[in-house]
Amino acid sequence: MTATMNPVGAPQPVATTTLGPLPEWDLGDLYPGRDSPELAWDLADLAATAKAFRERYEGCLPGLSGGQLGGAIAAFERLQEVAGRIISYAELTRAGNVADPQIAQFFQTTHERINAISTELLFFTLELNRIEDAALDAKLADPALAHYRPWLRDVRAMRPYQLSDQVEKLLHEKSVAGRNAWTRLFDETIADLRFPFRGRELTEPEAMHLLSDRDGAVRKEAALSIGEVFGRHALLFGLITNTLAKDKEVEDRWRGFPRPISSRNLSNFVEDEVVDALIAAVRASYPELSHRYYRLKARWFGVEKLPFWDRNAPLPEDDDRTVVWSEAEATVLSAYRAFSPELAAIGEQFFERRWIDAPVRPGKAPGAFAHPTVPSAHPYLLLNYQGRLRDVMTLAHELGHGVHQVLAAGQGALMADTPLTLAETASVFGEMLTFRALLARETEPKRRRIMIAGKVEDMLNTVVRQIAFATFESRVHDERRAGEVTAERICEIWLEVQGESLGPALSLDDPYRYYWTYIPHFIHSPFYVYAYAFGDCLVNSLYAAYEDAHQGFAQRYLQLLRAGGTLRHRELLAPFGLDAADPAFWSKGLGVIRGFIDELESLSRTVGEGGEAKGRAR
Repeated sequence: MTATMNPVGAPQPVATTTLGPLPEWDLGDLYPGRDSPELAWDLADLAATAKAFRERYEGCLPGLSGGQLGGAIAAFERLQEVAGRIISYAELTRAGNVADPQIAQFFQTTHERINAISTELLFFTLELNRIEDAALDAKLADPALAHYRPWLRDVRAMRPYQLSDQVEKLLHEKSVAGRNAWTRLFDETIADLRFPFRGRELTEPEAMHLLSDRDGAVRKEAALSIGEVFGRHALLFGLITNTLAKDKEVEDRWRGFPRPISSRNLSNFVEDEVVDALIAAVRASYPELSHRYYRLKARWFGVEKLPFWDRNAPLPEDDDRTVVWSEAEATVLSAYRAFSPELAAIGEQFFERRWIDAPVRPGKAPGAFAHPTVPSAHPYLLLNYQGRLRDVMTLAHELGHGVHQVLAAGQGALMADTPLTLAETASVFGEMLTFRALLARETEPKRRRIMIAGKVEDMLNTVVRQIAFATFESRVHDERRAGEVTAERICEIWLEVQGESLGPALSLDDPYRYYWTYIPHFIHSPFYVYAYAFGDCLVNSLYAAYEDAHQGFAQRYLQLLRAGGTLRHRELLAPFGLDAADPAFWSKGLGVIRGFIDELESLSRTVGEGGEAKGRAR
């Protein structure tokens, strides 16, 4: 059947495809529908309660006792919980069908109402940051306030960059007509694009999926179609990129951030020097990682240089079998269960209670994500599942996010969220568990090479590609400070950075110059991307610690996830004997990728460059 998103979020039948029954999420756990009385009541009550909260506490915070201030934060947390539930429902409804104008109107109207309500509450964190350290320390002796110590630590990290109340209020109110509006334009444009392919009009996820098709002619035709469509819209995407980069530059300048990446580092609570060390370590490793791997892959394909559309192509001997949904579910859950029955039990709920939306649909948001919603509800996963092994790994990845969000929910609405650098821990660890479980079952050299090559490509996409993305962002934002950057110049920067990261064995032909246009992170969350590399290297080091000492590791790992945002990366990694500030930390993480490439080179000597076992006829 052709699945459609129910506009009111009510239960829908499971979509049946050649991949087997695919789940569609039920948003009824948040609200019965867009026009439901429950949603209308929550919006009205939230507005009234927020106003009363402001009237009660504005201008009074310094004079409150520790217990009274703890009570005020608890009331503020309850307001955030309700607002979070409302906005989560709007965002998930929109993700199910970005192209529906009625849903788009609902999403924008809801955002504007929540923005207006949150403006009433803006004073609270601004006033908290004006309390002197000594006065706050005295108040923290009260247990009611001490409970929120980690949240206060994070809020007050923004103190040096906080502007006047009036300017903060202006920036907050204008966001719905500024950055958020440009982000919406990007999302709706991407969702509306169609890519001609052999008499069909494909969505962006469907077209991108063909870049890993077995047939080289299919990959090439899809790649050229993608490049042509993106190229026709390059001026629009260039305008969006320039506008948002300028918007960020203005705000960064007013706040006093020294570099475009600095505000992201602050929000991730990771020191600039740690991020700089990560980026430098990965860039220095390009020759021994991505350059070496793609030279190897070019030999497997019998060419000196791979065209860019073969970067993620399956190996020549890969049978490219389809993995039906039920097998993907069983594969991921069994890998989780072997590590921790508790982890698997949480994961099972996502499948049993329809917290996952898996089918590809016209208008549906591309890619994949896990949305935490609020602690009083549960996370939701969005996938565009098409039956490849990479889709199974994506399921393992997003389910890792989901179980992390469930475990961290006990910290409450203000402290459950983790910084991006730590948010990728459980997702990448879940991928690694699943991959290692699959690899352990495989003894045939040809199949092992196929599996390891796929894993290496995923890791290169997570580490090398994301650091290249961060380098691209830095260069675009730096040049934007001197004036508008033409779309053509953005294309040039893109090709230069991609050429540096991917190496000489890949041919980046002209259509590839436009492939920067579709990356949502550049628009939604500038400099988000390095968090993937941070998380992958962190997990590689973490998994090595697991292999060295299984005893008690799962319990310590679950405690790490339960901590949510209450601990920083140094405190979370200390029980495992790891320190991200140590330069050797990144080398250890990158060494895992090097080890896989070493094994691929060894397997190639055993199996042969073309996939045939040496000494045997094909």
